Amino acid sequence: MKYPILAFLGLLCGGAQAEDLYALVPTNNRWPAFDEQATAVAKDPLAANYYLVFDGSGSMGSTECGDGRAKIDVAKAAIEQFSRWVPATANLGLYVFDAHGAGERVPLGQGDRAPFRGAVMAVVAGRNTPLQAAMANAYAQLTRQAKSQRGYGEYHLVVVTDGASTDGDPLPTIRKVLRESPVLIETIGFCIQERHSLNQPGLTSYRAANDPVALRQGLREVLAEAPSFTVTQFAPAAEPVAGPTPPPPAGKPAAPGTAPAPGTVWKIKDLFK
Repeated sequence: MKYPILAFLGLLCGGAQAEDLYALVPTNNRWPAFDEQATAVAKDPLAANYYLVFDGSGSMGSTECGDGRAKIDVAKAAIEQFSRWVPATANLGLYVFDAHGAGERVPLGQGDRAPFRGAVMAVVAGRNTPLQAAMANAYAQLTRQAKSQRGYGEYHLVVVTDGASTDGDPLPTIRKVLRESPVLIETIGFCIQERHSLNQPGLTSYRAANDPVALRQGLREVLAEAPSFTVTQFAPAAEPVAGPTPPPPAGKPAAPGTAPAPGTVWKIKDLFK
């Protein structure tokens, strides 16, 4: 076989042909499907998007791996810090399942992170782990946002969890995401080592965190590996950081020989114009 690694990835995705995996076909631009007349255009079509699924299940109330603190408190502190690292120009959203139930707590949005931080700090450990439904809902919200951005930008589905799903295997949802879209699935497994259904080598990004420092580092690496990330984004606030060069006006290409603005995200089809 000419490309055995592609066949292997296809088997991991339920026996589908490797060509069915969205990211492995350079000319793919079919996601998301939308009606231009019915979908309003986002203010910033090039924005990066981070939709975080926070596991606040009952097991997060234990102190294992928390250095004497409850895992839920360690996770809250790490996610609150993550919200400060995410650029203000990026969209950040939150889905939680905890003692209060399961659902979206903060929709994707830019700017003020106070509502996000407030929702994180209000999480109370309890109940089970409906991870499959959470993943499906997160993907639906990212797809909705992609429609308003006309498919431009970056899309990250970030999961912080400490246990196995209690509402079914999330692997079919992972397969669906990988077949249909360029969404990146990035999971930090807190105090569960490498043993989790979201740990799919070569397909998803998975980091095992066994203490508070590793959890924070895992979330920091989510941003560090993003295509639009620059190391200056972790610089102290007192240090001036130059913003990206504005893109040329619509319909007017950049001058020949001009490098694209830092952080520019291209759709594959743009490379063939």
